[in-house]
Amino acid sequence: MLEATQIIGAMLVLFAYVGAQSRILDQDSYLYLVLNVVGSGMLALLALNGRDWGFLLLEGSWAAVTGVALCHRLAAGVTTEVETGVAAKVDAQV
Repeated sequence: MLEATQIIGAMLVLFAYVGAQSRILDQDSYLYLVLNVVGSGMLALLALNGRDWGFLLLEGSWAAVTGVALCHRLAAGVTTEVETGVAAKVDAQV
């Protein structure tokens, strides 16, 4: 079960990375941020459980930084997402 969770967490992070590198996902999109925070959060919890401190530092930091970016994005609320996760800019002025 732990191995499957590791693979799922890693795949989420890799999907976000590949999507950003191929310009399918905007690095500010909700989908990109959620994939990263969930995947790295899963891996960080597994590293904590296994007392793998270096990996915990890496994945915990990744999850924290991405979580802050996601919170800022949610607070701003100035863009909407199309189904692919590519950010579409919306005029925030009324």
